[in-house]
Amino acid sequence: MQHAQFGNAGKGLPGQEEICLPAERLNAGCFCSSLDPAALEIALSGEFGDDQLAALVKERCPYLFAARPVFISQSRANLIGEVVTAIESVIAMPAYRQLVLANAPAIAKQGHTGTRGVFFGYDFHPDGESLGLIEINTNAGGAMLNAVMARAHRTCCLDSARIEESIVSGAVFEEAIIDMFRSEWAAVKGSAPLRTIAIVDTDPQQQYLYPEFLLFQRLFASSGIDAVITDPSHLTFHDDALWLENIKIDLVYNRLTDFMLESPATRALGEAYCADAVVLTPDPRAHVLYANKHNLTIFSNAETLKTLGVTQPVIDILVVNVPFTEGVTIDKAERLWRDRRGLFFKPVAGYGGRAAYRGDKLTKRVWQDILNGDYIAQRVVAPGGRVSGTANSPETLKFDLRSYVYKGHVQWTAARLYQGQTTNFRTPGGGFAPVYGMPDERVSAELEVICGPAGAPACCA
Repeated sequence: MQHAQFGNAGKGLPGQEEICLPAERLNAGCFCSSLDPAALEIALSGEFGDDQLAALVKERCPYLFAARPVFISQSRANLIGEVVTAIESVIAMPAYRQLVLANAPAIAKQGHTGTRGVFFGYDFHPDGESLGLIEINTNAGGAMLNAVMARAHRTCCLDSARIEESIVSGAVFEEAIIDMFRSEWAAVKGSAPLRTIAIVDTDPQQQYLYPEFLLFQRLFASSGIDAVITDPSHLTFHDDALWLENIKIDLVYNRLTDFMLESPATRALGEAYCADAVVLTPDPRAHVLYANKHNLTIFSNAETLKTLGVTQPVIDILVVNVPFTEGVTIDKAERLWRDRRGLFFKPVAGYGGRAAYRGDKLTKRVWQDILNGDYIAQRVVAPGGRVSGTANSPETLKFDLRSYVYKGHVQWTAARLYQGQTTNFRTPGGGFAPVYGMPDERVSAELEVICGPAGAPACCA
């Protein structure tokens, strides 16, 4: 997340009526289209000016990058870090690990090699003065796209120093990404050189975020690491090593949604992982500890947390900022159906919003599918809102916040703008957006000269 300045507009005067936070005001009234297409194309082209990647993005995923940034209060930005720290403290507890690993597949119980898992994605919805942690992902996409995007946004709501800081932040994030992969490697192999990384996903060339794989490949190459992009079925395990044809793979950057490596296509990868012949990140154990949606029933339940021995301050943070979640069982069916309009139903093994349903949209047929499946029911927390369109023809896009986390540290926070039930990267004006922190002081009604009418900044009026 980048940090923005708001001049003096965040400082109300004594006795004046408070209207809203600067972040709220900008999200509701700023129509600046800050994404610079030319700067984005240059950033995608890289130092050698190869415009094929920019052309691929334009052709395959034209709504990957949002036209406008999202603003959040600094207190909310700080709260993200507090929630992440609280979650991490619970996951580190032996009692928690024993509970969630008890019925996990055998592959998730492999001896822990020391890797932590790259790109944990903590996804939030705003929730009044708090946050709603709607889920955690262990192979969250978009990090490299956001690093590139940082070079392409030019917003009039920031001064020139902050714009430059935002541009530089993308390069800093890329350095952190390289350091993260080297740290994962060193946790297992010590000082041995990291020579090859395989970016692995099912039919990767057909994945919507395939352009990001190419960006990773370019980034690794810039640090002297050979990188290949491959389907797991093309990997083989022999001679105590994992291979792609005649290339020995040192580390696998895992983008698969076959989290437990159960399909025939992942057999070689699973065998190599179980034999400690390759460093796999993130691995099945990380998914069980962090991303299994049943874990949300633990993080959101004060009594369960207390039973595990979690301290009261941590419990207080989690029960406020993790929407109450419970497993869907037959004995709860009548109550959950009655209360469905305030609930969101998600498959435990789901990802990317697939087979997830808002309760107010449920039909009886789908409800039976939910009862017959393995689902959780989560209290609905509405996404944020960001004005789009024009001042003469405004519309509101939804947004969530995704924080990329490594070793309990928030590396970057981005927003995803969209319309529909879940994030989709199919919305004009939507996609990944930079997030800027704003002061917490509320804007006074008498500051119209600075902020403009109807909540809009003067530059957007």
